[in-house]
Amino acid sequence: MSNKIILKADALDGYLTNEDKKHIDDVTLLYEETMKQFKILDEQSENDNLYDETKKKIISLYQEMGDLMKDISSREENLKIYAFETHQTKHGEASRIIAKLRDEKTGHEEFVYYTQRAFELMFNLVYGDEAGKNKNHLVVKTPVTHPVQNYAVHKIPDVDSAINNTVMCVMLRGALLPSMIMSKEIQEYSSTGHVTPFALFKIKRDDSKHEADMEYLLDLDKSYFNLDEMQDKDLIFADPMNATGGSMVTVVKYLLDSGVKPRSIKFINVVSSLKGALQILRALDNITCYTLWMDPILNDKAYILPGLGDAGDRLNGKDADEYPRNMLQLVADYGTNISQLYRSQVRKIEETILG
Repeated sequence: MSNKIILKADALDGYLTNEDKKHIDDVTLLYEETMKQFKILDEQSENDNLYDETKKKIISLYQEMGDLMKDISSREENLKIYAFETHQTKHGEASRIIAKLRDEKTGHEEFVYYTQRAFELMFNLVYGDEAGKNKNHLVVKTPVTHPVQNYAVHKIPDVDSAINNTVMCVMLRGALLPSMIMSKEIQEYSSTGHVTPFALFKIKRDDSKHEADMEYLLDLDKSYFNLDEMQDKDLIFADPMNATGGSMVTVVKYLLDSGVKPRSIKFINVVSSLKGALQILRALDNITCYTLWMDPILNDKAYILPGLGDAGDRLNGKDADEYPRNMLQLVADYGTNISQLYRSQVRKIEETILG
């Protein structure tokens, strides 16, 4: 018998309130108007006056959608959006990173690079409250030995109490590298070089279906985790995209139904749809969602619009249907540069898989 947990879209949609649905409809109407302008823009030459006029309309509509999503998000205590939470001076960096990730011309290596930068920003957002409290001192031995061996002192935020209880929960496969990046950030800020334990969950959605009848499948036979090690822990999920929230809800509901009582749950992503964020907040207690950027809607295939395509494929390359890679093959395909950069994380993942 197949050892799979399945969540269906109608169950996920059932968590939304009537007010949530109205907010989603309001944003959808604005984006549908924006897509009409996309069509006009796509048919024009850059030298035409209509081209510039259409761009101005698109910019205005995006501003209106942004203001609306900011207003909706401000009512949600457990929804933290980088562009809305941080000082205006930081927005340019976040916006440029998202623009590069969206761009169809951004190749694999650049996509990995900008994903790393995105999650470095997100680490600062997630643990920013801790950063202003106390400081740790790092004493670093440098390569300079004349006239004596030199050392340098650097102050970093003391976030040990916030990070030393964490377990990195990976929703394979698109979230593997982002999870390694976040674990590396935790290791770098820990005064003890703490490397997070990993829990690996093989979950995917059925892409033959549409958003309205989507199914999310958690394959326990191909997952690697220890429920006891997750008790009273701060569970961190790092995923480049949050479209519907279905994968996240499926995994966490399974953990809760299995008797796991986490101390806290954090979901960290680069781009989230409004609907996906609201569905997670309504479906799960004791969770905070952090995202670098919020996008307005989903298409009928449950892809985020305007989105950035299939982030998993852009990070990892595409699997052949008949020969899907296992986790160790996936890590190996990152290459020696990535594997060396995240060597502590790779060792932890190997220990988790191999026992």
